[in-house]
Amino acid sequence: MLHSVKALQGFTVHASDGDIGTIRDVYFDDASWTLRYLVVDTGGWLSGRHVLISPISFRQPDWRARAIHVDLTRRQVEDSPGVDTEKPISRQQEEEFYRHYDYPLYWAGPLLWGFGAFPPIGGMFSRDDADAAGSSYKHDAGSTENAGHDGVNSHLRSADEVLGYHIRASDDTMGHVEDFLFDEKDWSLQYMIVDTRNWLPGKHVLISPQRIASVSWPDRHVFVNATRSEIEGSPEYDEARQPEREQRHHLYRGSRE
Repeated sequence: MLHSVKALQGFTVHASDGDIGTIRDVYFDDASWTLRYLVVDTGGWLSGRHVLISPISFRQPDWRARAIHVDLTRRQVEDSPGVDTEKPISRQQEEEFYRHYDYPLYWAGPLLWGFGAFPPIGGMFSRDDADAAGSSYKHDAGSTENAGHDGVNSHLRSADEVLGYHIRASDDTMGHVEDFLFDEKDWSLQYMIVDTRNWLPGKHVLISPQRIASVSWPDRHVFVNATRSEIEGSPEYDEARQPEREQRHHLYRGSRE
């Protein structure tokens, strides 16, 4: 099932022994377009400190109650490495985070979450297993770079920052990024929701991240491989009817299948 990234804001995050805080933002990586971290405001508990929480620690989210339960204690979160969410997060900081929680590195293997297609919930794939597999994998001809992962540079982006970026079709400017839809199974970003009201009054359309040619972060522009007429003729997005997996074969409804 697909869910809105913007709708995550304000969700309560519960540890095994109490509340951690509320979600204020999410970080995704722009290499594989996957949600990697929640940014959680701990409020008065940790003097307003923001912490990162990975989907690896998630239990089944409670979408109706707007809550996410995690297999962590408050002490684990309190002792986690400090992160300044006002600045870019480096790969070194990510490594410190993963080392603290003893998680396998998502960039160490060829799949979306390293050596698995889904977050290794419940320790199904230990850090030691990942390191051993990663050592063998790095000596293989198929490197992590060839698989779309970069073991040196972090590709994390704030979803809150990207919202509002202008969309550039191949022949025109045609709207801005309104939201993202992610798959709750693997936390991949399946679509951008594009608001075209300045050009097509009242219309929102879906564009797969696979259609993104490039992003100009300084200029706040997202360039897509589609023409103005192609986007104009695409189906209007209906929030009440999320696209089903079998429907995701339209030009703007691509998936990772």
